[in-house]
This record gives sequence, C-alpha cells and structure tokens, in this order.
Amino acid sequence: MRILYILPGFDEGGAEVHVLNLIRAMTERGHEVTLASTGGRLEAELPECVRVLHMPAEKKNPVTIIFCALKIHSHQKKFHWDIIHAHSRVPAWIAWLSSKLTGVKWIVTAHALYSLNLGIIPLKHADGAICVSEAVRNHLAAHLPDDTVIIPNGIIPPKLSHKNFPHDRMRFIIVGRLTQLKGVDVALRALSGLKGYEWTLDILGEGDERESLEALTNELGLNERVKFFGDMDRTEVEKFMAESSCMLFPSHSEGMGLVVLEALSVGLPVIASDLEALRDFALGGLIPDADVDEWRKAIERFILTGEASPFSAGKIITVDDMAVQIEEYYEKIKEGV
Repeated sequence: MRILYILPGFDEGGAEVHVLNLIRAMTERGHEVTLASTGGRLEAELPECVRVLHMPAEKKNPVTIIFCALKIHSHQKKFHWDIIHAHSRVPAWIAWLSSKLTGVKWIVTAHALYSLNLGIIPLKHADGAICVSEAVRNHLAAHLPDDTVIIPNGIIPPKLSHKNFPHDRMRFIIVGRLTQLKGVDVALRALSGLKGYEWTLDILGEGDERESLEALTNELGLNERVKFFGDMDRTEVEKFMAESSCMLFPSHSEGMGLVVLEALSVGLPVIASDLEALRDFALGGLIPDADVDEWRKAIERFILTGEASPFSAGKIITVDDMAVQIEEYYEKIKEGV
C-alpha cells in the first residue's frame, strides 16, 4: 500500500514519535511511505526508503493549506497514494482538500483533547478517524466521523530496565515539551517546599516555556538541584529513565500520555496527574493536576516510602501491535467496508 502521512513538523513530541514509529513499522511491513511536513530533526531517523515532501503543513492559513493540497495533488499523479493519513488539525484541513482534489480516501489521528472550535471542522468529513484513547474520543465525539476507532499508541520494547541500575540518590525526571499544558511549573513549586530532602530533577525537552521555567527555577532557589537538558533521542531518554528514581508527570491535559507508558515499560515509578487519558492504566493514586500542595505531598510520600501512582502495564501495546491494527483499518477504509 502507498501511504501519505501529513504532520505539521517533525521535531520531538508525542505525535511526532508516534508517526516515526508507525512509519518504521509500515516500511518493515512492505508499504511505500511518504511523509509531508515542515520538516525537523526526526527526519534523520526515518528509514532511507521513505520519501519526504517539505511543505508549510503547520501554518493555520487558508492560502498555505490550499498550496499544500495543490502540491499533494500534483504529486499524486506520480506517486499514486492509496490513502492519506493526517495527524493533527492543520494536516486534517490539507488532507480533506487533497482528498477532494485527488479522490484518495483520508483518515485522521486525533492525538489530543483539541479545542472545540472551527479548527476541527475537517474531522467530521474524514473517511475514518483514529483516537489514541477513550478520553480523546469522548471529548471529540460530536466532531468525529461515524467510522471512528480507538487504537492506543504503541511503544518500542525497552532495551534497559530500571531495576538493573543502582538508585542510591533521589533523582526525579520530567520528559516532554516545555509548554504550559505540561505543568512543569507545578512540579517545580512543589519541589521548592521539599528542600529539606536530598533530591535532583532532570528536565528533558524543549519548548516555548523553557526560558520562563529556568527563571522560575532561579526564583525558587533550585538552580543547584534542577537541570535542563533540552531534546534528546529516545535512546538517551530511555537511559535517563532507567537511571532515575521516579518520573513526574504533572500535565494539565493529554490525549494519551505516551511518555508515561514508556516509563512504565522501563519499570520507572511515575507520579502523574489525574487525567482521563491515564485512568485506563491507573489503579488509583493520581494527583490533581494544578494542586501544588497535593503534588508536594505525593512527592514527599515517594521520598519517604517509595510510593508512586499505581499503574498497570497490562494494557500497553507494542508499536508492532499498533501497526497491525492501523494496517487493518487502512484496508477497511480503502475498500469502503
């Protein structure tokens, strides 16, 4: 099958890692893959056989959306895609218009709890939709096509294990984009009330909030304990997870929380926000996302007892499992079953 994936950009992030893993799996299964996006550093990790088309797929502008759709239309005559798979909202607009021009069926994957505004109009017009969690489908229910399925993000089985590393000091870790939605400021404020204990915090990721978070770290007097490492590849992230004591996940909103699943697969304890997307995996013990006092209590409890948010890893699937389900869905949409 010839598949066109459309993504806004291709730098580090949950949706981007999901697409990278999916593309790898699909090429291994013999499919011909093209990626259309603005570009980004993850392109270096794509299989050599993947075709890359650069276009302004992140711009919320009717002119650029039309431009991208026309570009896809012109390439369709050459590459003959069987299905177009959009990830996120602007790519959904591009895919919708491209489908009208080319006659190729299209689907969209909803990765997050998108704002219920005009930006999600195309979703209802897709030939099919994939939601990464029940929480996403519930949130977008009125805006999705009849043929909508839930296929959770899959993980790559880790090479490292948390239990194989010595943990003689309290080392917390946060992994993700540094945006307001990730709630990193909540964790920093919570930790600032625990200076009587020995601990450090490593923050992996980049984003618009990095400068303000570094300023907050300085303001709270945590410069000697908190380090910002920027973006890292998944191998490096996995090593940090294996060597850390606990991952903090203070996010305010998530479609699924892929990084939590990755941490659990390594065996790393997690303290996480009480989000609907995580309740399928949690056995209780989630923390109100913006409550600094409750986060402080939860972190102190871990320091004293080792008690984190209880999760069950039984529902976690692999990337290969995910690819099989998506491949079957492509066939269904393509054949109009």
